[in-house]
Amino acid sequence: MDNPQGHSRTRSGVRATRPRSSTKGPLDADDAPPLLSPATPSRLTHPHPPASPLIRSAASSPFPPRSLAQPRRQQQQLADLTHLLRLEIYHPLPTTSIPPPFRNSPKQPGPEVPIPALLAKGHYRAAAAAAAQALILSSSSVSPPDPAQIFSLLHVRLACLTLTDNTALAAQEVRSLPPDLLDDSDATALPWPLRVLVVRLRALGYGDQRRAVMSYYDLAREARAALASAGEKGDHSGTELWRERLDELGVRVAGALVEMDDLRGAAQLLGGLKDRGDGRLGVAKALLWLQLGDADAARVCAEGLPGKKGGLVVEALCAMADGEYAGALEMWRGLREEGMEDEMVGVNMAVCLLYVGRMKEGRALLESLVDAGCASHTLLVNLSMMYELCTERSRTWKMQLAERVAAMEETPSGWEKTNADFKL
Repeated sequence: MDNPQGHSRTRSGVRATRPRSSTKGPLDADDAPPLLSPATPSRLTHPHPPASPLIRSAASSPFPPRSLAQPRRQQQQLADLTHLLRLEIYHPLPTTSIPPPFRNSPKQPGPEVPIPALLAKGHYRAAAAAAAQALILSSSSVSPPDPAQIFSLLHVRLACLTLTDNTALAAQEVRSLPPDLLDDSDATALPWPLRVLVVRLRALGYGDQRRAVMSYYDLAREARAALASAGEKGDHSGTELWRERLDELGVRVAGALVEMDDLRGAAQLLGGLKDRGDGRLGVAKALLWLQLGDADAARVCAEGLPGKKGGLVVEALCAMADGEYAGALEMWRGLREEGMEDEMVGVNMAVCLLYVGRMKEGRALLESLVDAGCASHTLLVNLSMMYELCTERSRTWKMQLAERVAAMEETPSGWEKTNADFKL
């Protein structure tokens, strides 16, 4: 289904957590002053992870001034970059999970296709392999490694592994990286999305979501500093960018707390996040409330969303979470009649049709979405499930569906599918 799994209410046996501190934390962006200078002890606190060590003043620091340490720092960065080029870090990607219609398709790219072209056509498995190959080949270059290029290739590798359902492999490869390399805000050309991605993968690799919470807060402190700097310079676009990044980090911390089974802590954090007026954070909060099993709290978020359609979408999802499929069906139908004929609305409408006993109509609706060129994981899984409910020959129907999807044009949203997409 395309709605969060929020059919059950929040469990009552969650462990209590310390109430949120009244001190302004690193996730609070409104009227946030610049981070304190190195000469002033930091007063920022973590609501959940232990507080970071106080920042020492320049006079009391046992380390040499930055200007004297810079050459040694650059040498260390180059050594760390060389570590990223080792063959043993990167693993071959299995093809056994790819259905034959995709493995044997003439659309499969050759080794000569450049990475940007692979990404543009949604060949993410091939792009992940190409990125690893380019990193390994960089080790034989006579010139020093280019940090921007190395980090760009690493980002492509890890992101494409995640997109191709190889997240466990990505987490394993992240464990092989230097532990401090991607935590250094001064590392040359280090992309912010890569740092955020590595936080999640490291937490998965070590099986420790506390690590993710602490790292997200570290990133949030940097984001607040950048936000304050952009405000002082009158950089409006920079201010909006860093506010969005702070919002994203807040939702990610809440998600990590949910995975730690700290539902009350996640709820407290969500309650303190402020929407910026565009509704994006409000929708994210509503979806997370649904995952927590609190449809009433999700409805409160929907009331504050700008525009009518966003609130109706959340309300329809809440009705599904409460098992009110007939009412939700009419809501989805109304959204389609108002011109919102996207895949998300169609899939949820089809699911409601299934639950009200009109499976044939639901299957026809999903097949019409495939005919229109839609092929998300959620759509294909739900259609495959309906095939299982309709006939004992479901595997034949699923393979035919895989052939139809493999014949589609490549798009940046992803072309190649896995067995899991078709429940094979």
